[in-house]
Amino acid sequence: MAKRVSLSGNEAVAQAMRQIEPDVVAAFPITPSTEIPQYFASFVANGQVKTEFVPVESEHSAMSACIGASAAGGRVMTATSSQGLAYMWEMLYVAASSRTPVILAAVNRALSGPVNIHNDHSDTMGARDAGWIQIYGENAQEAYDNFIQAVRVGEHKDVLLPVMVCFDGFITSHAVENLELLEDKEVKAFVGEEREAEYALLGKEPMSMGSLDLPPYYFEHKRQQSGAMEEAKKVLLEVGAEYEKLTGREYGLFEEYRMEDADAAIVVIGSTAGTAKAAVEKMREEGKKVGLIKIRLFRPFPAVEIAKALSKVKAVAIMDKTESFSTAGGPLFAEVRSAMYDLAANKIAISYIYGLGGRDVTTYHIEKVYNNLYTAINTGKYEVYNYLEIRE
Repeated sequence: MAKRVSLSGNEAVAQAMRQIEPDVVAAFPITPSTEIPQYFASFVANGQVKTEFVPVESEHSAMSACIGASAAGGRVMTATSSQGLAYMWEMLYVAASSRTPVILAAVNRALSGPVNIHNDHSDTMGARDAGWIQIYGENAQEAYDNFIQAVRVGEHKDVLLPVMVCFDGFITSHAVENLELLEDKEVKAFVGEEREAEYALLGKEPMSMGSLDLPPYYFEHKRQQSGAMEEAKKVLLEVGAEYEKLTGREYGLFEEYRMEDADAAIVVIGSTAGTAKAAVEKMREEGKKVGLIKIRLFRPFPAVEIAKALSKVKAVAIMDKTESFSTAGGPLFAEVRSAMYDLAANKIAISYIYGLGGRDVTTYHIEKVYNNLYTAINTGKYEVYNYLEIRE
């Protein structure tokens, strides 16, 4: 039976790791993800888990150790943020191409420079094409739930890909919230006592990994990775349906909030969705038909499903908590607008870059975005590429 507790997002994820009890955790500290391996190291020291905890000298080494342990057939986890994820960059691609299902708690923080320890999505969005599945959560409950489900998704025989479980630094990682934890035995039963790794260095069918791949085969192996990503979307839905039966909490590719009759909608990722929901409710009381789509799965991107969800709106604002420097919109905007091309064409689509380096975003700012959408609907005049609340 689930128990009600008050935990921060970092504590919640550390508890999920304890309940899963992976074979190996290799990590190096960096704000704001440090608490996750710190809490977990205490579980190891106290004998609460039998996990091999590997303290390393850098994030590059942390991911290298994780890849080796996963290649051997182990269930493996780590956590990092910002510059730590950037220092792993080379090994992120190795993990994905080697089909090693490492589970990474990615606590979102701005990338330097200038040096900034606060939240935006520049770290994981920068790694969006490294071949990792990316799942984003709004709050501590979702961070916990997503982490548990990620094990089943990444380790599935038709997927075998590493997974980033992403949530906002400080806003979610350090804020204490009420949430429900499953019983330890329920988590173990859901993820399985151990990973089934038939093909691994130490699997039932031992195989070599990480070998040189020349032109006759490299292309085909990349296509296999792409095929695994295609399967991941289906597996994520299957795992989510099973998790809903266990917990009563529904998880899909994204969340639709008051979208049934919306004229104007916002698409957003992470904790800002909570602020946006409050703004939606306020504006609904004022008679304005506004809605929200909160992205959960960003890689693989649910293009067809997003387009269908936006097919009835008149205007949509896509909000990016990162700057891609394309001068044409952020990465989420590029994905959503591309998805709309076939199934939701002729809609007003506006890009907003917001919240960089931890800049606060309130319901007032979200209402401003919705009101700008209505202005665009009524006048047909708007700027496609915008910064929200910035001193020019």
